[in-house]
Amino acid sequence: MTKNNLTTSWGAPVGDNQNSMTAGSRGPTLIQDVHLLEKLAHFNRERIPERVVHAKGAGAHGYFEVTNDVTKYTKAAFLSEVGKRTPMFARFSTVAGEAGSADTVRDPRGFALKFYTEEGNYDLVGNNTPIFFIRDAIKFPDFIHTQKRHPQTHLKNPNAVWDFWSLSPESLHQVTYLMGDRGIPATLRHMHGFGSHTFKWTNAEGDGVWIKYHFKTEQGIKNLTQEVADKIAGENPDYHTEDLFNAIENGDFPAWKMYVQIMPLEDANTYRFDPFDVTKTWSQKDYPLIEVGRMVLDRNPENYFAEVEQATFSPGTLVPGVDVSPDKMLQGRLFAYHDAHRYRVGANHQALPINRARNEVKNYQRDGAMRFDDNGGSSVYYEPNSYGGPTESPENKQAAYPVSGVADSVAYDHNDHYTQPGDLYRLQSEEERERLVQTFVNAMKPVEKDEIKLRQIGHLYKADPEFGTRVAEGLGLQVPEEVK
Repeated sequence: MTKNNLTTSWGAPVGDNQNSMTAGSRGPTLIQDVHLLEKLAHFNRERIPERVVHAKGAGAHGYFEVTNDVTKYTKAAFLSEVGKRTPMFARFSTVAGEAGSADTVRDPRGFALKFYTEEGNYDLVGNNTPIFFIRDAIKFPDFIHTQKRHPQTHLKNPNAVWDFWSLSPESLHQVTYLMGDRGIPATLRHMHGFGSHTFKWTNAEGDGVWIKYHFKTEQGIKNLTQEVADKIAGENPDYHTEDLFNAIENGDFPAWKMYVQIMPLEDANTYRFDPFDVTKTWSQKDYPLIEVGRMVLDRNPENYFAEVEQATFSPGTLVPGVDVSPDKMLQGRLFAYHDAHRYRVGANHQALPINRARNEVKNYQRDGAMRFDDNGGSSVYYEPNSYGGPTESPENKQAAYPVSGVADSVAYDHNDHYTQPGDLYRLQSEEERERLVQTFVNAMKPVEKDEIKLRQIGHLYKADPEFGTRVAEGLGLQVPEEVK
């Protein structure tokens, strides 16, 4: 039998892995013990910087199968025929907490998907909510700062949270969703997923449509009450992570049906809400769901760090047939996500096994930290060149769309931040409204300034007078007269 020798990172056999090299039995320890130094140095570097957001997450492998012909809308190869399967990887996560935080906090869940298509990887990086708190990327660092810890106390800071939200009325739709029953999913398997942003699909003839992605869980929607979620957080903070792993391990493979809403390009100029504003939804009465395919997760990672922690996703990881929209939040994410991965994982993160495209990658990017492939070998390393290097394919350019106007820092034209949150409130049963109101009250009670509470109450009242009044009463306050 071949002996299974322990080696150093450079492959040399290790003679003693139990005792460090010392000067005599009492030491001191000798710096010449390179095996000791290598073990300690590597151990100090085993944690890459955690994600600034979405730090706590779980992931799994699976496949996506097309169930409906959508080729009249998009030329994306992985959607080209019914029955076609594409391997994929999914990562679900909370947003605000650290890597060791509890799974069952009230927080949106990241819903990040990587499709390993024959035209390169396609990432769809959304949430379990169809909207978001803000609609311009310039506000994102400030928003996330409010979700993090106070620089002095190092505690979560409800004053910052509600101060920001009350001064950003566009957040009301997402906040109402978050404070409702779906704010805490029972498991990662029992929640929907959304692309959230508006994207553009382009077909082989160059015709385009605006689209929104919806992933409907086949397991059904299940949620946790605040009381149960708090109890689980104390008893098993990794509850969602454990549930997903065990379900797949036991052969109970979670699945989602993928649908899209499709909007003709010209409708974007006349729709009653700005279709590129991520704080708004499109009515399914106006743009019904069209089935596209089915996502199934059927294999757990073999190594969490290599596959889940080092997985990198970006809405800018696109394939031909899928284009972006003028959504200001999306436009900022196109830069920020790739940049975050270059910082957190490294310049060559796309070459790691979990992120590597299944088709051959051919480009002129060279060098950088941790370049672990052949680095392009001796091939030509610039373009244009006369040596037969890879060249662009004009038919795969992103689809064009017209732009106009004066270069300026401007807001969206539409500022109705109250109709959709009000509709969401009125859509709920009386029992759901009671829980929603109580969740708002409990979340806002720790806020020190009544000024902040009253400002938020004003937004709720504008969405629905009953909504604002009930929250005000729960906080022992009156709806401001100027709001009425």
